[in-house]
Amino acid sequence: MSYPIRRLGESLITLFLVSVVVFAGVRALPGDTATALAGEEPTPEAIAQIRESYGLDDNIVVQYVRYVRHAATGDLGVSSRTGLPVLDSVLEALPVTLELSALALLLAVVVGVGAGVVAAVRRGRPEEWLVNAVALLGLSVPAFWLGIVLVLAFAIAVPVFAASGFVPFGVDPMENLRHMVLPVIVLGSGLAAVVMRQTRAAMLGSLSADYVRTARAKGLSRRQVIMGHALRNSLVTVVTVLGLQLGHLISGAVVTEQIFVLPGFGKLTIDAVFSRDYAMVQGVVLFTSTAYILVNLAVDLAYSVIDPRIRLGGAQ
Repeated sequence: MSYPIRRLGESLITLFLVSVVVFAGVRALPGDTATALAGEEPTPEAIAQIRESYGLDDNIVVQYVRYVRHAATGDLGVSSRTGLPVLDSVLEALPVTLELSALALLLAVVVGVGAGVVAAVRRGRPEEWLVNAVALLGLSVPAFWLGIVLVLAFAIAVPVFAASGFVPFGVDPMENLRHMVLPVIVLGSGLAAVVMRQTRAAMLGSLSADYVRTARAKGLSRRQVIMGHALRNSLVTVVTVLGLQLGHLISGAVVTEQIFVLPGFGKLTIDAVFSRDYAMVQGVVLFTSTAYILVNLAVDLAYSVIDPRIRLGGAQ
């Protein structure tokens, strides 16, 4: 069986298990779903009507099958808080979180990989000490504290960037960047520090490998040796780290969006939890989990492009 097909099958199994956990987890929350949907001071008749309308009296297996069938067609239910379809709310919040996560990931890759290469090439010199110190700072500082400091410094003391809110890029690109710079720094700084340390470690191993010494002996330039050989073979480690850190990126987006009042998945999830909007919680978690599985699948497939040995080994 080829490596991509095997990984796709594993992802589908994981998605099935995630749907079971999400479905069971929401129903395991304290309180009765029908009572929560009925509002304040519900009557027994209203609760009974809600149970019948939502099929809550059916067997749990029947409810799960119906839930999967509806979710497969894009029907994630209706929010009890807003009365709007869950999918519409998710799609409205999705661009905000996607932009925040993509920019934070871009920041982490550019800064982390660049700093990691510098630290490895300039090992034992002031450049490495400086990069390591900055990386340690990025790993140690809590996101909420960094967000508060950045807001005080660059949105209040020196009002260069916006402290809260969101402006779509299509409406005003400059205002969009003013609102996104600080959240991106908060979310991407910790990930950049992790990427930097892993890139440095991988590069140090590559620079001492036989194939790098052979490349140098063939007369290749320093840039060709570092970028074309050492860095290329270190990218497998970097991609692995990025794949493992995606969960941190998603969870960090929740905190970051709360700090900067961004109308993304984080705020949508928190509001749904506090209002006991079970359909919204279920829809957001399922959507996020599916995205996480698909991204990890893409990361695994990227391995086979970076290092063909993985593709050949996985096909056995």
